[in-house]
Amino acid sequence: MNNSTLFPSRKDAARQIIEILPIEQMKKERWVILAVTRDGLDIAHYISKKTDLEVNIILTEPIIAPNNDECEIARVSETEEIVIHEKLVKQFNIQNDFIYGEAHRKHEEKILSQVYRFRKGEKICELENKNVLLVDAGASSGLLIQTAIKTVMALGVKHVRVAIPVMPLDLFESISTQVDEIFSLYKLEYFTQTEQYYEKEPSLDDYMIEKLLKY
Repeated sequence: MNNSTLFPSRKDAARQIIEILPIEQMKKERWVILAVTRDGLDIAHYISKKTDLEVNIILTEPIIAPNNDECEIARVSETEEIVIHEKLVKQFNIQNDFIYGEAHRKHEEKILSQVYRFRKGEKICELENKNVLLVDAGASSGLLIQTAIKTVMALGVKHVRVAIPVMPLDLFESISTQVDEIFSLYKLEYFTQTEQYYEKEPSLDDYMIEKLLKY
């Protein structure tokens, strides 16, 4: 591993995060485990095997700034909840009409096709009054995890907790006020990209997602 790598694999990250999770409480209260990304689903799968709990994934798509295909300015979820990076939107003078138009297009063209592929057209599992654990491999801008939080809260969850092996310290502090608890191994003051903290490993392909979700 290089000097910045924290985990030799997502399996190792899952093993370490499991050590700080309240496994018996999770089993007793029948928490629902929801991944936020493909890499998060890999980690969530190992947690699910340890706890024998249901695992699923929240499907989201990025909304990209016009004329800059590397700049994510917002994100939309499968329930059409939207989280906007207000600072970037203001900086680039992007109108809300563009964001909401793109959000609807991404939902119709991309997210719904994934719902049909990965869940045979079924909506996200019933979450009302449930205890939910949101899982990802890492976090950078925070748009992904914040979109996931907003989505499950809108679906009436009882409690929402987050498990992310490595994340920025400022994001940890920011979302601490939005959720019941955060389980994280490393909260870094200077965070780059999640990939830097893992040995190179391919993300789950569509076939593996279908296999893990078992629809």
